[in-house]
Amino acid sequence: MIKSVRLSTNFALLALEVFSNTYDPSPLQDICVVVLEPHNALFVNGNFCKNPSLTTADDFFLSGFQVPRSTANPVGSNVTQVTVDLIPGLGISLACIDYGIGGLNPPHIHPRGTEVLLVLEGTLYLGFVMSNQLNNTFFEKVIHPGDVFVFPIGMIHFQLNIGKTNVVAISSLSSQNPGVITVANALFNAKPHISPEVLAKGFQVDEKLVETLQKKFWSNN
Repeated sequence: MIKSVRLSTNFALLALEVFSNTYDPSPLQDICVVVLEPHNALFVNGNFCKNPSLTTADDFFLSGFQVPRSTANPVGSNVTQVTVDLIPGLGISLACIDYGIGGLNPPHIHPRGTEVLLVLEGTLYLGFVMSNQLNNTFFEKVIHPGDVFVFPIGMIHFQLNIGKTNVVAISSLSSQNPGVITVANALFNAKPHISPEVLAKGFQVDEKLVETLQKKFWSNN
């Protein structure tokens, strides 16, 4: 009986530890305005924070998001990220995404944050893929200005401009450090490079095709 209780307790503690490390920790104070110099600062949620009594409204403010960014690149889109470097009081993550006509935000993953996407202008085709355990089920949708779509944490997702005009969208993520892994870049432009044999067998294609893709991604650096 004692052994059983001990095992149950250990399992509960392990589950609690895993759950607590899945998301950003709760802050220990009302606000964390990030400072680069840690003198007289408190370390909270992965950053050094200034004394809350020394903060100002400008620590929570940023202008210029309305300015279009260039989409003249191979995928035809541009992600302008807002981090604590731009808004020191930011406790989550924010981005403005510009899509040229036919522009794509390529398949990618945010390992530490759920994403909420709001379309301001234009039309997007988007979707995400569930895990192997859920049969890689694919959810897709066409969304328009005023529509909101959620990409769950850790799921591969993308957005494509299918309209005849540029698209502007605002993205918010539930972590101040959600991370991003662009799938194609990670596989075909890893450093050092992944063996073409591995990728060829993984994708069940010829090694020459893998080598061609690797060279293409190398040339885009």
